[in-house]
Amino acid sequence: MQQQYEKLVDSLKSASALLNLERKSQLNQDVISICNYLINPSFRIAVFGPFNHGKSTLLNAMLGNRTLPIDLIPTTGAAITVKYGSDVRTRIMLVDGTEIYRSGTEILQQFAILDGNRQMRKDVVSVEVFCPHSFLETGVEFLDLPGTNDREEQDNLVREQLLSVDLVVQLLDARKLMTLGERENLRDWLLDRGIKTVIFIANFINLLEPEEQKQVQNRLVFVAESFRAELPPGFSNLYRVDALPALRARLKGDVAEANSSGLVAFETALQNIVGILQQNRGSVRLPRVEAIATQIQQSLKAKIDPIAQEVKSLVDKHNAKIEIKEKAANLIKQGFATSISELSDWLSLPKLLAKYQADAAVALAENNFKSWQTNTLKKDLNQLQLATVKWLYQAYEFFQAERPEDLLIPFPNEPQIILPPKPNNHSDLSETGSIAVGGGIGWLLGGPVGAAVVGSISYLLNKNIQEQEEKSANESYHQQVAKLCIAATEDYLSSFSSQGLSILAKYDGKAEKVIYLEVNEEPLEIANKRQDLQRLQNIFNELLRELEKVKIRVDYQPYQEIPKSKTINTRYLPQPEKFQTSRPAQENTAKNTQKKVESTYQQVSPRSEQVAQQNPAKNTQKKVESSRQQVSPPPKTSVSPRPEEVDAKFHNWELDEEIARMKAEMRSPGSQSNKQQNTTQNNKAPNPPKTQTQKDKITRAYSILGLQPNASLSEVKQAYRTLVKKWHPDLFVGKPQQQKQAEEKMHLVNEAYTILTES
Repeated sequence: MQQQYEKLVDSLKSASALLNLERKSQLNQDVISICNYLINPSFRIAVFGPFNHGKSTLLNAMLGNRTLPIDLIPTTGAAITVKYGSDVRTRIMLVDGTEIYRSGTEILQQFAILDGNRQMRKDVVSVEVFCPHSFLETGVEFLDLPGTNDREEQDNLVREQLLSVDLVVQLLDARKLMTLGERENLRDWLLDRGIKTVIFIANFINLLEPEEQKQVQNRLVFVAESFRAELPPGFSNLYRVDALPALRARLKGDVAEANSSGLVAFETALQNIVGILQQNRGSVRLPRVEAIATQIQQSLKAKIDPIAQEVKSLVDKHNAKIEIKEKAANLIKQGFATSISELSDWLSLPKLLAKYQADAAVALAENNFKSWQTNTLKKDLNQLQLATVKWLYQAYEFFQAERPEDLLIPFPNEPQIILPPKPNNHSDLSETGSIAVGGGIGWLLGGPVGAAVVGSISYLLNKNIQEQEEKSANESYHQQVAKLCIAATEDYLSSFSSQGLSILAKYDGKAEKVIYLEVNEEPLEIANKRQDLQRLQNIFNELLRELEKVKIRVDYQPYQEIPKSKTINTRYLPQPEKFQTSRPAQENTAKNTQKKVESTYQQVSPRSEQVAQQNPAKNTQKKVESSRQQVSPPPKTSVSPRPEEVDAKFHNWELDEEIARMKAEMRSPGSQSNKQQNTTQNNKAPNPPKTQTQKDKITRAYSILGLQPNASLSEVKQAYRTLVKKWHPDLFVGKPQQQKQAEEKMHLVNEAYTILTES
């Protein structure tokens, strides 16, 4: 049990230190007293009462000599502890650490009585007197306290000392029984602090007249009965002792007078009570510990709860931001993966040839290739590049991991061709495929022959020419030139595709460092506050455990640790399924066309010019065959997008809108509340309007979207999506009247959607 007390003492001291209690505060002094009390193996009896009530006289009578100072004025200026010793001696400890050890008790006159101004000495820490008394030899200590109701400093000393005693002997003056001050002390210093092992001693009854003695005796019984002392059964908590006659009787050895003074009856009862209480020290000490521990717990709780609330609030806000970033990471990954997939699909050679080869070959034939590259190919590429890069800049704004690089896919050198020798007959323009399309290729041939070349390009790329026709040796001149244009643009687009896909693959790998969300530890502000909170909670929980071990009732539950802030380590995981599926085929295509591209570029050199002029048809025959096998008819200049393309545009717009909203939440101080609001937003109807005009607009908006009034936001969004897919103007390209109708319809739909989502 003593070991358990030692652990409890350590917990109380740790809690007191963690509370930063002022050294002279009452709670701090009480903790010191109760801790000293718990580890003291002796049974301590304090004689307590106002000054000049005969406390020292009573103790001297019990000890059998004049051990303690006795006078008619308040004399005891320190708490004097009387312990067992083989002879009478005194030990005094001073503030500066000096120990004064003397035989007898004369030294008390110097250090343990009040001075001429009735002040205690400031330099005395403790006073101990050792006596060879059989009662003390049983492990009992007496504590002679200064008188109360004299000076505040003395009262504070007495109050502190009372908490560290097992039994209180409260001396009453029968001539002025239980004054207001004594009643207050009984309540505040004893009962409220769990000190209930109290014995009342009435002194000076012998100085009263017989009739007065009866009245006082009745009042004493009332006092004793009104105070429920926790003494062993069968023992009274009230005794009469005439202290001065008892002392005189002891000094003279007069047993009869000692009996008549009430001293012997009191001593007998006291020794029996102490003997029983010593066997069950816990029942005496623990109520006092409980009273102090309750105050410590309340003080700890008052300090813990605000910090816990602050930590929880900070953690919630931090987690809300992390959740927003996680959601943003997923949206950005999704958008980036879609954009890079679209760009890689666009860069695939079959798609490039299908969409651009015809126009590119015509532009080459018309000496307009540079303009076509800038106004068509580059424009389309820039849109796709920007659509891809924007996601990485979104990621950098959220995560600040690594600044993204711009995606730059260069164009190959402009293709050049060497014309075959011109035939003598320039008038052969009537064979199949020689369709005149104004403008001509004047820089090559000029006049109607140039026009025929342009027509042949269209014919060769769109007409399924019979194999025997292609192998005919009588191939027209303009068809030879057309095949050269087709082959040159195929090599150009092949080189562009191969290089673009290679650059895109490297760019895709770099994205991992940009779309990177890493939170490995809590922010320093939260970590520091959590550390402070953890120390308080740990000592609170430890104190609870130690109190439970010694069977002290506990009204609190242990604190649970607040879950730590969310920590993640999320990297961008590429999703290049489409990109990878087209890449092997593309790489093979690039390898197959590498020599052709080199051959095309080499045709501009003087050494290769003669060879190309001698037999251009043979050099281009395989290229043209390959083109006809791979290339589908070129697209029309105005093509309606498929519904899935419109859906993709709408989806990208949704992602942009969602990320913009999350950015606003990140900048908002109350991001947690905003987040909670947004999580339920889809299930709520728009805010009710304030004016009749607003009500009318909202009613009309619901009608335009085909919804019932007060439809949820998710229903509004779904209706809008459906109408966009139905009425997007791009779906009616080439149909002017229907496209105009669609534009008017979409204007109304967009206006209705804006009203319902912003109201």
